Amino acid sequence: MADLRNPAPPHTAGSAEVRSGHTWRRTLACARPGVAAVVLGVAVGAALLVPLVVPLDQSAVALDRVALPPSAAHPGGTDDLGRDVLHRSLYGLRVSLLVGLVAAAAATLVGGVVGALAGLLGGWVDRTLMRVVDTIAALPHLLLGIFIVAMLRPGLGAVILSIGLTHWLSTARIVRSELLSLRTRPFIDAAVAGGAGRTRILTRHLLPHVLPKIALATTLMIPHAVWHETSLSFLGLGLPPHLASLGNMINDGQRSLLTGAWWASIVPGAVIVVVTLAIAALAARWRDRLDPRVRAELDL
Repeated sequence: MADLRNPAPPHTAGSAEVRSGHTWRRTLACARPGVAAVVLGVAVGAALLVPLVVPLDQSAVALDRVALPPSAAHPGGTDDLGRDVLHRSLYGLRVSLLVGLVAAAAATLVGGVVGALAGLLGGWVDRTLMRVVDTIAALPHLLLGIFIVAMLRPGLGAVILSIGLTHWLSTARIVRSELLSLRTRPFIDAAVAGGAGRTRILTRHLLPHVLPKIALATTLMIPHAVWHETSLSFLGLGLPPHLASLGNMINDGQRSLLTGAWWASIVPGAVIVVVTLAIAALAARWRDRLDPRVRAELDL
């Protein structure tokens, strides 16, 4: 008969399996940001350094090496005009990163101003601005971006403006919600009771709490901006066709797929997928660090 006063210990193998699974999960959670940082560093370094070491003539063609498969001389193969696919992909990555950074910064500026006005002023200002945000959010971002670029002259400036005017909504909501929450905190009431003015409360008490969230929102916005630029270039609304752009290269590579030259579109597509996933992984890790509940779940 089993001794009810001294129950048997839990199953050792099961406990070891649970601990092992938890350890692997924690190890993968720790390793993922490191791998993403290395991949992003290599990609960005190559995009910045390779074009300086090996200049690229954007209008040059080489008909003697058309549609060559990947080899030691051309690791990414060549396209239907004899241009090195990997070399042009690195040039296109420079364009995508530039557009992503500048457009994300512009969208953050617009969203930060709108969210700050809504959160600080409240009342009818808050209601009006949030209705504008809801109205724009109901429209597809890509279609709205196409409309903006079509109204302007297609080019790098039009693409950046298109992204900046369509991706500021999330930042505005984040800033507004943070400011509305901070306004009711006891330390704000204490600062007001101590005679602090609005400028001092904004710069010393509100901004230090909001800026990390704004920076995180900007980082998370970069992959979206890169994909937006690539989509516009793929549709012929980005850079001119002869200039190296990941979207242009993927668009041009469609014709090569019919002849079996898969690398013309797969290589630039792989570049943009790997880089954006690396940025998203680092931003997600940053977000987890800012959220204590997620950090507790990871037990880090």
